[in-house]
Amino acid sequence: MKIAFLCKRQYMSKDVILDKYARLYEIPNQLALLGHQVECFCLSYQSHDEGNWDESNELKSLIWHSKSYKRFKKAGLLAYPFVLLQQLKQYQPDIIIAASDIPHIVWGAWCSRKLNVPFVADLYDNFEGFGQARIPGMKSLLRKAVCKAHLITTTSQPLADLVSQEYRAKGIVLSMPSTVDTQTFCQKNKIEARKQLGLLPDKQYIGTAGGLYRDKGVEVIYQAWKNIEKEMPNVNLVIAGPYQEDCPPPAGDRVHYLGALPHHEIATLFQALDVGIISILDTPFGRYCFPQKAYEMHACNLPVVVANIGEMSHLFTDLHQALFEAGNAQDLAFKLQQQLNTPVHALVAIDDWETIIKRIEPFITSLALEY
Repeated sequence: MKIAFLCKRQYMSKDVILDKYARLYEIPNQLALLGHQVECFCLSYQSHDEGNWDESNELKSLIWHSKSYKRFKKAGLLAYPFVLLQQLKQYQPDIIIAASDIPHIVWGAWCSRKLNVPFVADLYDNFEGFGQARIPGMKSLLRKAVCKAHLITTTSQPLADLVSQEYRAKGIVLSMPSTVDTQTFCQKNKIEARKQLGLLPDKQYIGTAGGLYRDKGVEVIYQAWKNIEKEMPNVNLVIAGPYQEDCPPPAGDRVHYLGALPHHEIATLFQALDVGIISILDTPFGRYCFPQKAYEMHACNLPVVVANIGEMSHLFTDLHQALFEAGNAQDLAFKLQQQLNTPVHALVAIDDWETIIKRIEPFITSLALEY
């Protein structure tokens, strides 16, 4: 079967093509490994180099195409849907899968109608929580496009419920959480991990990694740290990732800001910590997202404290000590103390990408056969 996969080029600050990163890479990659002919069409909002990347070998048929509108050519973005449609007409796919943001979902639905082929929409987050959704009409376009999809995959069960109940999608709706590379994110020697990061072996460390932004819930971590700092003198805070100038990390000898770490060093950080923190706000984005850090920390056998919101409420439903009230710094500090003193772990199974896509692939194949 010939599959066309549409997505943006940059995802979670990574280059999908060159970094071979996560969900947007693994969906087409695993489908190719299952014997399908897959071509991916990427649009760069960040002016990456244009070109074609052919990953085909004896195991798979996988080609990436990337389009970029640099500097004074930015106005050309308006013509991109028509450029994409022409590329797809030449390729003649049996099915179109669109992912990554509102425009790509909308373009995917439009192109599938023009080419008269089935359409799959992959929602790795609640796109109504993205900045694009503030543009008038974008939410309506998203919902209409999703409702035209024959199959919708979502990153969480709450998001699947939203699509089914509020969008009233007519297609099949399946929850398909992202997973992690368990070769990178795995349990290793804590002392050695701390040595690599310049941390001491005889201290306790709590922390997190990722975008340290207000809208990602970082402020409650900083507020809770004030309580932990006073009450637990042997505890240190370790954080990594970009931050906004108006919301800087706390200062102090017991705060370790590591900057924006490469992906493999984030694993080292999680291997070095005593308790990981996942803060999510009670917002449309927070209620329907699936923080990949939850799987990354769990794969490193790291006890966690997470906001009791959305998919995290389901994932840690039997582990009350690990759940704190979103936005409540006092509750976060209390749960951190509990996890530091008597750590408990969640029993969460983490499937690899091969297993996940093998589970979804029959639904995709049946669409093309029945259409």
